[in-house]
Amino acid sequence: MTRFMDVHHDMRGVTQKQLVEAHRADLAIEREEGVHFQRAWADPSSGTVYCLSEGPSAEAVQRVHTRAGHPADEIHSVTLSVS
Repeated sequence: MTRFMDVHHDMRGVTQKQLVEAHRADLAIEREEGVHFQRAWADPSSGTVYCLSEGPSAEAVQRVHTRAGHPADEIHSVTLSVS
């Protein structure tokens, strides 16, 4: 499985409740595409939302987001990390 960081733009003013609802919408259907969404972050001021997931492809990640009603503007494969 590959790890992905995706970015959503134009979500200015997103609330904690809306972020939770969007994440739950992804979780509800993620298995159908073999994806697991791990975490989401948002900056309401800039309208940027980031999601970390694992899955077979960027296309699978996008299919989940699109079906959940919030397609990603960018999806990046993350191959290196440091904790």
